[in-house]
Amino acid sequence: MTTVASRPVPGLAERIANVPRPAPRLSTVVSYGVIVAILALGVWSFIGLDYSLKSLDTTGKNIARFLGMATPMQWPGWEVTGERLADGTTAYVTTWVGFEPIWEMLLTIVITLALVVAGTALAAVLSVPVAYGAARNTTPHALVMAVCRGIGVIARAVPDIVFVVIFAFLWFNSGTLPAIVAIGLHSVGMISKMFADAIEQIDEGPRLAIRSAGGSKAQEFWSGVVPQVLPAWVAVTLHRADINLRGTVILGVVGVVGIGYELDEALHGGPAGMRRVIPLVVIIIVLCVLFEIVSSLLRTRLLGVQPTGRGLGDTVARAVSRRQAGEADAVSTATIRMLDRNARIEAAMHRPWDRNRLGNTLWIWIGVLVVVAAFVYAAPDVTKMLAPSWNELVDPERDRAIWPPHFGSRSWADVMAAVITTIQIAFAATLMGAIISAVVGPLSARNVAPNSWVRNTFRGIALVIRAIPDLVVAILFIIAAGIGPQAGALALGIGGVGLLAKLIGDSMEEVPNGPERALAAGGSTRTQVFFSSTMPMSVPAMVSHLMYLLEQNIRSATLLGIVGAGGIGFLLLNALQGRHFDEVLAYVLVIIGMVVLVESASILIRRALK
Repeated sequence: MTTVASRPVPGLAERIANVPRPAPRLSTVVSYGVIVAILALGVWSFIGLDYSLKSLDTTGKNIARFLGMATPMQWPGWEVTGERLADGTTAYVTTWVGFEPIWEMLLTIVITLALVVAGTALAAVLSVPVAYGAARNTTPHALVMAVCRGIGVIARAVPDIVFVVIFAFLWFNSGTLPAIVAIGLHSVGMISKMFADAIEQIDEGPRLAIRSAGGSKAQEFWSGVVPQVLPAWVAVTLHRADINLRGTVILGVVGVVGIGYELDEALHGGPAGMRRVIPLVVIIIVLCVLFEIVSSLLRTRLLGVQPTGRGLGDTVARAVSRRQAGEADAVSTATIRMLDRNARIEAAMHRPWDRNRLGNTLWIWIGVLVVVAAFVYAAPDVTKMLAPSWNELVDPERDRAIWPPHFGSRSWADVMAAVITTIQIAFAATLMGAIISAVVGPLSARNVAPNSWVRNTFRGIALVIRAIPDLVVAILFIIAAGIGPQAGALALGIGGVGLLAKLIGDSMEEVPNGPERALAAGGSTRTQVFFSSTMPMSVPAMVSHLMYLLEQNIRSATLLGIVGAGGIGFLLLNALQGRHFDEVLAYVLVIIGMVVLVESASILIRRALK
């Protein structure tokens, strides 16, 4: 057999070298452009907020001083007393005082949960018509869609603490009513948006079939749309309830009853109050974790789907569902799959009252009873809504008029300086969270971590940080490290690691493994595989997560100003405390403008990343 030697083609190497490289994709350019922009703006923010080694040293000393004041801790049912000794030191003695403080704390927890459940239920009801008008496939007119979407944006932008103060004034401080309405109206922003997204993703077949049979618009919606979106609506509502529970901490600043009010009283209660701070924070964290677990179990039970989240609640729900899964359910599922289409339809129309159906029905009625019990226990005085003192808010001759809006004694330069401070807090926190998450996130990914021990360790770090309400972390940092934007940015930066690290880890686990396996088969090291395949392929998703974190930090930075972080939130707090509602409206309009600009930029960036 004769072998023919291959001859080099003249000029082939030169022709290959002259082949133009393909232009980078728009998503790649936008992704790296956003990363560079966040890096530059984050550095600018750190400089503007005057971060330095000296300020960090001062922060450390303030935290040590706070811990000294907060210990020994005073738990419900116990009392800490100090006695001055001859050598000038103080000896502390902890004594049992009975079950009454424990019972009072339980009642405080119950009223907190009642406000959250009632406010979230109100938001879910109000969000249905807003979502109907905001969804492209159900809205009656383009103008209606624009109005409904605008309602969602405004509701998301206006902090619930503003609603509380205004409604409390309108309705003469009428108990829990302002808090429930405030939580409900603020939550409409997120819930209506998610409800509308679910409506736009339905199968149009059932709705069109009802229309062709002569059904009305109402019949199309309630019979063709709602059954399809109801599982998603339930999941969104439960998720929002979890967020509202964490958000009630900030409402204590303006006197809303509950665990947040107790924390605010402890923070301003002198040395005796400081000893209650850490126990109250622990109670809040445990309450949030338990609520998350219950929420995940309810979603799993009512929706019949396996939870896919990485949070503690979904982890527990998966473990419980695996334990309860029996052979009977597997046999039943296999039997149903073997039936033809007509038999499945007939089975769905004549469902037997088996154990699963009885259980689901029972849980639904328990949920309804919980919502009713929440309204009954909170006892909002709805009669106050019928006669609000609108004249005091709209009469320009009165001191508390809401119109026309103005900034009082402050100039536009003062307001813009406060806006820049708020933006700097958000960008500094985003950069700080991104840097830490760039280590924690990849090492929590299954295809990046060198072994399961490393992966589980960094997953656990993100899980612990995510379990702590970010506003609780922020309030503690501001009180412990000192009033100012540096402490606020530090708190938001650390708090954002729990979310961003999880999202980065999930994004890296979801990249196609073909390029990774090809590089590994070619002898590449784990580091080479990561920087050549895993990271570049997950960059667009990571940028999208960064934009989401930035949006969240903008809103949180506004709220942190209310508890001492400075910025536009601090000006808003001063106006709220003085009941100068014309100034409140002016600052709220500025906040809405900030949120709209950030959300619009985020939408454009996400579209370019697709």
